[in-house]
Order: sequence, then structure tokens, then C-alpha cells
Amino acid sequence: MVTENPSSPIPRVYGLMAEFEKPEALLEAAHRAYEQGYRRMDAYSPFPVEGLSEALGMRRTALPLVVLGGGITGALAGYFMQYYATVIDYPINVGGRPLHSWPAYIPITFEMTILFAAFAAVLGMFALNGLPQPYHPVFHVPSFELASRTHFFLAIEASDPLFDLEKTLEFLESLNPNDVSVIEP
Repeated sequence: MVTENPSSPIPRVYGLMAEFEKPEALLEAAHRAYEQGYRRMDAYSPFPVEGLSEALGMRRTALPLVVLGGGITGALAGYFMQYYATVIDYPINVGGRPLHSWPAYIPITFEMTILFAAFAAVLGMFALNGLPQPYHPVFHVPSFELASRTHFFLAIEASDPLFDLEKTLEFLESLNPNDVSVIEP
């Protein structure tokens, strides 16, 4: 990994980025980079590319567990909120029903489950994606503005254990990209 050293003329870099014109070329490049052993990489495209997340090695996410945890928390919070109110804090016997009448708790418990799961989904998605992120080093690459229009990009980060500036540059150039750029922090 290239690091900043005052005595070294090599500047610190965030990574390298290869630019492609076709989604197939990006998909093939991502497959080959993963096969080479690179794991800290990301791809940018103007539209979803089928199979790209699998090619980058992104197979699982923790979001379903976060949503499940939010839903369970909501169900417990809704149920015990009602239990506390009707049994402990303000017990009133209405029409001879028991104080702990669980069937009456079901609608609110269900609604609290949905509410907490939805909040967990949104907040978990933001947290797992590292959002909001108004700045990212890839914005320094001049041609990156084409990522939202016509071009496709594969970035390999310098934090990858296999990253070596010269070897990674040579590898990316072997993929026949339009251009390979150094991403400065």
C-alpha cells in the first residue's frame, strides 16, 4: 500500500480507477479482479448491471437481520407498553375482563412491529451504505462525471491487501479500459 512519507516522492493515493464504455467490459473486469484476489473494490455505472454485485463479491448483507431486530423490538415495545398501562400503571376492570387481555393488544403490537421494522430498514440502509457521504475521493477523477451518463468504472482501493500501485496499474491496464486514473484522497 502506498503511504504518505515526507522523504518519498510517491504521493498517497486512495486507489486506481479503470474506465470502460460497455457494461460487459465492466462485468468482465470485476470478475477478473475478484479472481486476482482484490476485495476492496467498487463499480460505478449509469444503470444497474446484472451480476455486478456478485462479481464484486457482495453476496450477503446484514440488513435483513437489522430489520428483523427492529421488528422484534417493536413487537416487544408495543406489547409491553400496553401491558404496563393496563396491568401495572392504571388497572381498570371493565366488564369483568381480565387485566391482562392479550387479544386486545394484537393490533397495536402489529403496528409497532411494522413501524420499528421500517425505521430499522431505513436507518440500517443508511448506516450499512455509509450514508450520507457528500464527499468521496472518486469525485477527483475528471472523467467520473460520465458514471451517471454513459461510462462504467471499476475502482480498486489502496486499502486492499493486494494493492501495489505499479502491479495494480498493470493489472487494470491488462483489462483494456479506456483509461486508468489514480484516485487522490
